[in-house]
Amino acid sequence: MASLLSVASAAPRHQADRQLSTTQAQRMSCRTAREASTVEKLHRRTGVENRGSVLLDQAPSGAVTQSFYEALSVDAHGPTTRTRNDRFAIEAPRLAVASAAQAIELSGCQASQITHVITVTCTGFRAPGVDIDLIEQLGLPATTQRTQIGFMGCHALINAFRVARGLVAAEPAACVLIASVELCSLHYQYGYDAQRIVSGSIFADGSAAAIVAGDDFNGSHHLGGLGEIAATGSCLIPGSRDAMSWLIGDHGFEMTLRPSVPELIEANLAGFLENWLAQENLQLDGIGGWAVHPGGTRILDAVEKALGLATQKLKASRDTLRRHGNMSSATLGFVLEEFNHASVPRPWVMLGFGPGLEIEVALIR
Repeated sequence: MASLLSVASAAPRHQADRQLSTTQAQRMSCRTAREASTVEKLHRRTGVENRGSVLLDQAPSGAVTQSFYEALSVDAHGPTTRTRNDRFAIEAPRLAVASAAQAIELSGCQASQITHVITVTCTGFRAPGVDIDLIEQLGLPATTQRTQIGFMGCHALINAFRVARGLVAAEPAACVLIASVELCSLHYQYGYDAQRIVSGSIFADGSAAAIVAGDDFNGSHHLGGLGEIAATGSCLIPGSRDAMSWLIGDHGFEMTLRPSVPELIEANLAGFLENWLAQENLQLDGIGGWAVHPGGTRILDAVEKALGLATQKLKASRDTLRRHGNMSSATLGFVLEEFNHASVPRPWVMLGFGPGLEIEVALIR
């Protein structure tokens, strides 16, 4: 068994409401009133009311401001990738340590009992990395074994659960800390490019952490938690390679989302998922909670339609999107946290979608 003992999240101190996000996007992207109107309508349809960013400050007047994107002009390119990545090196450890410390506390374990660390991100690179910050700042053993999952996008927390499950299968006494941290706001793009404006309208910053332990973990009296990571699966959608991308540019990482993504999900999800669940002796109507990554309202709508789900089934995903935006891999941790607080009955299915176009799934019993 791979017992999921706890999940915790951390959001930036300051939030941008929809009005501030829209105004910033218009100043960075629009030359005409018509373009500005289109951007305003797009932001209104995202389902996102607030988003956290490590770049936000609070003025003496109480107003939320930012100075990172100072050259607000559609003809500018913004900070270089190096400048953005340097900011990641400062900000990412703060959020990761905050969520990880809470996950350890909630699990009932001690930092000294952690045997492995898995870090997850697609929004920054450096070495020594966030894993070293976690070891040093949380007082983890110097012998803690480290694994980094990078550049896998929105579904990467599921990939981390898969790795943790493998680790505790190989070492049943292991206790694994997973820490996902994504600073998407470091990569906002200038100019009126439809796909980048769409991605810029939903992405945000956040961190999520989890503790996974094996059967023989020394703190086995704590086992129970949120449930067991019983299985994981993947499906690469044929002919979808260009539907979603996340590329390193000279001025940040460039995200593209083609309009075909929801249709591809709707056409391919049910067939794969029904067969996968059957291997676990389950059917769609036997799932107690659907933890679907809220990549946007259209993606959630596509999942509902493909699986025949009532709208209420994705409430936690929509609430997370509304309150926090899309925080890439960290977002599913926020959704699981909602499940735990609401005592959603198991089994739970985690679903995420990322570049490929790839479907990732995990079952928590």
